[in-house]
Amino acid sequence: MHRPDHSGRSEQPRGPEHCGLIYSIALLALIGACGGITGGMFGVGGSVVMIPALNEALGPNQHLYQAACMIVNVFVAGPAILQHHRAGAIDRDLVVRLIPLTAVAMLAGVGISELPVFAGPGEAYLRGIFGLFLILVSLQELRHAAFHVLHDTVTVEHEQWEPSTKVMKQNSVAPHPAWRNVALVALPTGLLGGLLGVGGGLVAVPLQHRWLRIPIRTAIANSAGVIVVTSLVGAVAKNLAYMRDTGGSLKPIGLALILIPAAMFGSTWGSRWVHRLPVRWIKVGFFLLMLAAALRLVWKAFGPPLSKV
Repeated sequence: MHRPDHSGRSEQPRGPEHCGLIYSIALLALIGACGGITGGMFGVGGSVVMIPALNEALGPNQHLYQAACMIVNVFVAGPAILQHHRAGAIDRDLVVRLIPLTAVAMLAGVGISELPVFAGPGEAYLRGIFGLFLILVSLQELRHAAFHVLHDTVTVEHEQWEPSTKVMKQNSVAPHPAWRNVALVALPTGLLGGLLGVGGGLVAVPLQHRWLRIPIRTAIANSAGVIVVTSLVGAVAKNLAYMRDTGGSLKPIGLALILIPAAMFGSTWGSRWVHRLPVRWIKVGFFLLMLAAALRLVWKAFGPPLSKV
C-alpha cells in the first residue's frame, strides 16, 4: 500500500521502465543528431555513424537498423541540399547523371543484402572487405591532402565559391564527364549503399574527387543531392523486404521517426559548416571519418570476438 502524502493523494513511485524510456529516447536523439551532423557536413547520409551507434546502444539487429537509417538518410540529405543550393555548390548536371545509375545499383545492393549467405558470418566478411577498400582510399587521400595543402587551399577554397571567379567560369564550360566515368562513381556508390544500408557518400565523395576531379565541397554537395533520391529508393526496397521477412513489422519506421527530428537539426547545422570551414579541414575530417569507419568494419569482421563478462 502506498503512503498518502500531505495532500491526501497516494504517492506513485516512478518505475525503472519510465526512466528507461526517457533515457532510450534521449540516447536515440543523440545518435540521430550525431548522424545528422556527420551526414550534413560530409555528404555521407549519416548511417555510417548511426548504424554502429545503434548496434552498440540497442544490441545487434543489423537489418532493422539498415532499414531505419535508410529512411533517416533521406531527411538528413534534405536540409543539407538546401544549404548547398544556397551556396551554389551543387553540380546539377552531374547529379542528374549520377542518380539513375546509383538508384539501380542501390536496388541491386539491397537485393544482395537479402540473400541467405549474408544472414550470417558472410555479411561480416563482406563488410570487412569493404572496410579494407575504404582504408586504402582514405590513406591515399589523407596523404594527398597532406602533401598538397597549399595547392588545394589556393585553387579550390578561394576560387570555387565566388560567383565571379575563373573556376566557376571554367566549370560552366567544362565538358560533361563520360558516362563510363559517371558509372565508376555511381555503381559502387549505389551497390555498397544498398548492401550496407548507408547513403553511399563514403564512396561517392572520394570517387568524384579522384576520378571526376570534382572539388571536395562540390563532391559533398553532389553526394547529398544523389543520396536524397537513391536513399528513398533503397529505403522503400529495404523496408518492404524487412516487412516480408518479419511478417509486416513496422519497427524500422518507428525507429526512424525517433531519429529523424534530431538528425534533420544536425544536418542543417553540419551542412552550414561545409561552406565556412577551410577546405583542408573538411578534407582531413572526411577522410579521418572514412578511416575510422573502415577500421571498425575490418575489426568487426576479422578481429577477435569480445569476451562476455
